[in-house]
Amino acid sequence: MSARDRIRETNPAFYERYSMLEDTDEFWEFIVRPLRQSIRVNTLKAPLEVVVERLREEFELQQIPWIREGFFINVDNLAKVPEHSLGLIFGQEASSMIPPVVLDPKPGELVLDMAAAPGSKTGQIAQYMENEGCIIANDPKLSRANVLIANLNRMGVLNTRVTTKDGAYFGRFENTFDRILLDAPCSSVGMIRKKWKFLESWRLRGVIKYMNIQKRLILAAYRALKPGGTLVYSTCTIDPLENEEVVDYLLRKTDARLEQIDLPVKTSEPVLEWEGREYSEELKKALRIHPNDNDTEAFFIAKIVKPEGGA
Repeated sequence: MSARDRIRETNPAFYERYSMLEDTDEFWEFIVRPLRQSIRVNTLKAPLEVVVERLREEFELQQIPWIREGFFINVDNLAKVPEHSLGLIFGQEASSMIPPVVLDPKPGELVLDMAAAPGSKTGQIAQYMENEGCIIANDPKLSRANVLIANLNRMGVLNTRVTTKDGAYFGRFENTFDRILLDAPCSSVGMIRKKWKFLESWRLRGVIKYMNIQKRLILAAYRALKPGGTLVYSTCTIDPLENEEVVDYLLRKTDARLEQIDLPVKTSEPVLEWEGREYSEELKKALRIHPNDNDTEAFFIAKIVKPEGGA
């Protein structure tokens, strides 16, 4: 049975909706193909070159083009790799390393990671900040926050305070944060390669539920951002209602602007019209990544800036 037929048989509504986005055999094959294992070297604990030299004694590493510290690695179980237990490397999907690269945090800054668990991107942000400055890493669920804390401890992150608020809570801290990452809760279409259940359980009403949450969070995040600051909005899904629709909503409601993202990553065409709605041409500056573009999870990333003197 072809990948296309497997998906159509498992969830006909899913197939019907996303065949309107892309309908190549390659697209459907990569939706179901197992993910390559990838790692990020944690330079908070050891120099990049030292860790890479040690790993190459035992494994084949392939550089991920868009991040200096990221590699594909030929191992099926990272738990068996001592460097993982020691926090020298962290298992992180290759496309999920893009949002912190785009955020580009600096030592000494005040950064909000609004939906932080399980913490891979928080650790990456702390790495770029060299453990200087402060990160507020938030997740509303206590069980997920505990996982976040454990991972940050293993990575040697020292500049982060973990909170368990609804993300919209941070909207009251108007014009406060230098940079904000909103890696929003989503329908996780991009993670079907990791967990088949995301295909089986997918429903359009779930997409709409997440879209409403995402709109509430992105407005709060923008309110909390300093004038001149940077907000990165990302999801691991391909649905336009959770991606272009949400960012277009922010552009219409505020003075936010998008910036071009210049990284060596293959992308798919942005969606500028969907179900009768037209979106801003600014959305051409965002990255829409389908699984077949780079053999990774799907992702959507937008770099948003608040003008000096903005709301």
